[in-house]
Amino acid sequence: MKKFLKKYEQEERDVIDVRSDTVTQPTKEMREAAFSCLVGDDVYRDDPTVNRLEERAAEILGKEAALFVTSGTQGNQTAIMTWTGRGDEILVSDAAHIYEHEVGAVAVLSGANMRTLHFENGMPDCAMIEEAIREEDIHCPVTTLICLENALANGRVVPVSVMKEIHEMAKGHGIPVHLDGARCFNAAVSQGVDVKEITRYADSVSCCLSKGLCAPVGSVLAGSREFIERARKNRKLLGGGMRQAGILAAPALIAIEEMPKRLRIDHDNAKHLAEGLARIPGVVCDPEAVEINMVFFRMEAEKKVRADYPGCLLEHGILVNGESCGMFRMVANAGVTREDMDVILKVTEEYLAGR
Repeated sequence: MKKFLKKYEQEERDVIDVRSDTVTQPTKEMREAAFSCLVGDDVYRDDPTVNRLEERAAEILGKEAALFVTSGTQGNQTAIMTWTGRGDEILVSDAAHIYEHEVGAVAVLSGANMRTLHFENGMPDCAMIEEAIREEDIHCPVTTLICLENALANGRVVPVSVMKEIHEMAKGHGIPVHLDGARCFNAAVSQGVDVKEITRYADSVSCCLSKGLCAPVGSVLAGSREFIERARKNRKLLGGGMRQAGILAAPALIAIEEMPKRLRIDHDNAKHLAEGLARIPGVVCDPEAVEINMVFFRMEAEKKVRADYPGCLLEHGILVNGESCGMFRMVANAGVTREDMDVILKVTEEYLAGR
């Protein structure tokens, strides 16, 4: 495996990379925009390209203002720092990225407590969330934030009706809702709605531009003007005060304006892959569970066969992560075609047939 990767790095050979949609390459237009854009010092707020990105992001996401941040994690953690005080409690799914994959940042950076809730298939339940809100009690932390995710880490999409129900309940308790919308455009495309129909039911939203939207770097955090002003200071505290950041904002602007239009292709390719995997003996995959660009499946094979599978794919120029919690994940993205999916299916079928 190491030998193949070394050769790939040296020869810049074509590969089929379905590890994640974070592996997307910036388009030619993005590269040209980064080269030719006007820049300034963003800490002084005089980078015109960053300013334009933030204006457009706010418009597209249906918020008063937006802030360019380096990553989805920085966006989420900046939001949490802005909404909470030390010792406060946030409510979050036990499968959420904020809880599972952000290195315990809530505790380190905000000094807040995460109260995790287990939802069936990760789908948030309004009644469970409301029941978990702390009553006034000297022994308990104060619930000051509800964190949601859409699309979910398992590739499912939270219906707009569920988002609305939770937001209205939270508003009744005077608690804001933050949306980890890393793939909120995928969620919108899946439901056939404008992304504003999702983000309107959150008081702040972090949206990743470097996943399926193909920007090389960055996310945006959006919310009210007052919220973003406070968040800007927290971004600086986290080391996110960038200077001539227009070089990054220029491709990010193309990402948020143009790239959501092509996400349907990734969704269709993922569905095609799932349907093909479901037909292979020894593979368990539910195509109906594929709502965005992610395909999850498991193999009815012994541990060594499962462990050797990524290496077999690598020999055919296919990059995939190893098994996690009994499941494999493949993610359709802009660098992968329908024909590439057929190659994956052929190699997988031949691999299992020979074992």
